[in-house]
Amino acid sequence: MKRIILWFRRDLRVVDNPLLSFDGKVLPIFIFDTSILKSLEKDDRRVSFIFFYVQKLKMQLKEIGLDLKVFYGNPLDVFDLLLKEDFDEVVATGDYDSYARQRDLKISHELHFRYLQDTYIFKHNEVLKDDGTPYYVFTPFYKKARVALEDKILDKYSLVKHELIKEDYDGITQVNEKLEIAKMPLAIESIGFEKIKVEIISPQDKLETFKSSISKYKEQRDFLMCDVTSNLSVDLRFGTIGVREVLRFMFENRHLDIEPFIRQLIFRDFYAYLLFHIPELEQHNYKYSFNGIKDEKKFELFCKAKTGFPIVDAGVRQLIQTGNMHNRVRMVVASFFVKDLLLPWQWGEAFFAKYLLDYDKASNVLSWQWSAGTGVDPQPYFRVFNPYLQSKKFDKDGLYIKRYIPELKKVEAKYLHNEIYLLEHDIKGYPKPIVNHKAASKIAIEVFRT
Repeated sequence: MKRIILWFRRDLRVVDNPLLSFDGKVLPIFIFDTSILKSLEKDDRRVSFIFFYVQKLKMQLKEIGLDLKVFYGNPLDVFDLLLKEDFDEVVATGDYDSYARQRDLKISHELHFRYLQDTYIFKHNEVLKDDGTPYYVFTPFYKKARVALEDKILDKYSLVKHELIKEDYDGITQVNEKLEIAKMPLAIESIGFEKIKVEIISPQDKLETFKSSISKYKEQRDFLMCDVTSNLSVDLRFGTIGVREVLRFMFENRHLDIEPFIRQLIFRDFYAYLLFHIPELEQHNYKYSFNGIKDEKKFELFCKAKTGFPIVDAGVRQLIQTGNMHNRVRMVVASFFVKDLLLPWQWGEAFFAKYLLDYDKASNVLSWQWSAGTGVDPQPYFRVFNPYLQSKKFDKDGLYIKRYIPELKKVEAKYLHNEIYLLEHDIKGYPKPIVNHKAASKIAIEVFRT
């Protein structure tokens, strides 16, 4: 009987998990990767979210006769330790960012690595042009992917009977580069982080709630005080629900207007697909040599939500306070960052990466490159979002802005969308705009043009 390591990563669940569809003697593991954790703040809410679901996964595995061995260390060191024993293969779902690919490649040199496609709808080579090359434009990719999706098998994975390898599954096993181990309690404090309160809602409950608002999704999803979105981005990111389960749910409700949401799921695939085929996009422009102007002062004001642009500052505060930012606001904020302030998109991407609860490398990088006009299939460089018109359209009464900027509660909503008013009037406790949008957008267009 094969001895298999089941490496849980972006699939923190038992239901409909392909890892559990392989029979054999298994060692289920999860690794708190010190290479990633060392760059995070000790109150990073993502770690609390992951830790909750790791504990839940361990409990669910026990219910089916398995368990989860939790490690803390560099995955390469962990596998060096594990391979002192005899294993036939490691099974894990694939990931597309450069760090993950390099890490997995190194491990595959030591042990047969079976990749499973579960993080996204399609494999990186499933949706290609007729000549076998990847699509670089979303619309033709979407059309071909949408046709392929109708024939895709989305059946629930069967749960097979496993034999659990005898091991010490208690607590957390710390592994250092010398392969020395230490046992620690199964507590977030053991890995050096604070327990932060994070709202946990079952993704299945989110789907049921979303069902009642799907018909409004296309028309109202950009309005900042209308919560008609699925709120599933964090669950898809960490695999607390599988994208196949979400698709099954959508197709079971074809009588509703599901197509706009399906399109967004395929858009998520498209960005991961691009990052796989063009890995240099993580740090480098696809188009244009201009890469922003490094202005530390402007960047500091942006990070402190003191730009004087209400919709931008509200978005930054929402991000810092909650780990979320409304998708429409993300686009407005990113455009302001790279066009009005002419800051490098990489700085903005890193700022979002620091706080976003649903942070996904592919989606974040490609979205920033889209806003900067430097990526694959980007918005045209001459398109600059007007933050005042955007807030007037999607937050007319200023409710979103005032929720996160209480200093503006007494200001009439119409003035929150009026640049001249904000430039000419002093508002107690709130700064004037640090740039003139109309002038800044002209400069940005000229810089990109030349």
